[in-house]
Amino acid sequence: MTGNHEQHQQQNAGQESAKHRRDKSVQRRRVLIGGGTAAVVGGLAVAGLASADPLSTQQSTPETATPGTASASATATTIVCTLTAEVTEGPYSLDGALVRKDIREDKEGVEVQYTFTVVDTGNDCAPLADALVEIWHCDSLGEYSGYVGGNGHDEEDDGTFLRGGQMTDENGQCSITSIWPGHYVSRAVHVHMRVHTDVTLTDGSYTGGEVIHTGQLFFDADINAEIQAVSPYSDNTTAETLLKDDSIYDDAGASSGLLTLTALGTSVSDGYTATLTVGVDSTG
Repeated sequence: MTGNHEQHQQQNAGQESAKHRRDKSVQRRRVLIGGGTAAVVGGLAVAGLASADPLSTQQSTPETATPGTASASATATTIVCTLTAEVTEGPYSLDGALVRKDIREDKEGVEVQYTFTVVDTGNDCAPLADALVEIWHCDSLGEYSGYVGGNGHDEEDDGTFLRGGQMTDENGQCSITSIWPGHYVSRAVHVHMRVHTDVTLTDGSYTGGEVIHTGQLFFDADINAEIQAVSPYSDNTTAETLLKDDSIYDDAGASSGLLTLTALGTSVSDGYTATLTVGVDSTG
């Protein structure tokens, strides 16, 4: 029985890695991504257009705050445009996300208060209002709602926990509250993201629209190591892939979705704010 379970996990790991890997045949989109949001409200100063190399010296890479301190990059006044490949949504997406600010439901874990600022590179990097920013990720045991059991744990599955989104305001901003994700076989800790335009809001959800950006968000490796070592994350005994070994994250900082983190207290258990400016081209 144990051998079959391990074989099933290995198969899932292979599928996960393959399905998440970038398809280099897909046309690259011009995407502006920076850490911090202060530069967008009231006007965005664009420092320049970097080459397709995500490690260009022109890129803006956020610093990660240690507990009790604020990130210096959160007050940055310039953001750099870079060319970034789209990332596949992976095998754990579901249609029809709930439109809500708090996606935790009853899931326990270290609180993360996300603030995203969406700007439109097809319109001089102007804030993109009325866009739906959707995120989803696994719980502290590495399980996704709608797919519970994929990381070897048995728990209730309502198909909605740790999934949802918010509409951006006139400044292109929205906020979502969740928990720090756990880990599962083959991938570093991450969050999935989609940005939709032209959606029609329904009773707590949406219909229609177009997905104009699909990406993934990542966390500082040192802080993540501390969090994965505390309860309830420590109950997850499956192997963890480090950020430097992830099949998607390419060490390009914010241009690869690395979040800017600011501690909410003196301990990692107090939680973090996480910010990212996400540039999308609404013109396709």
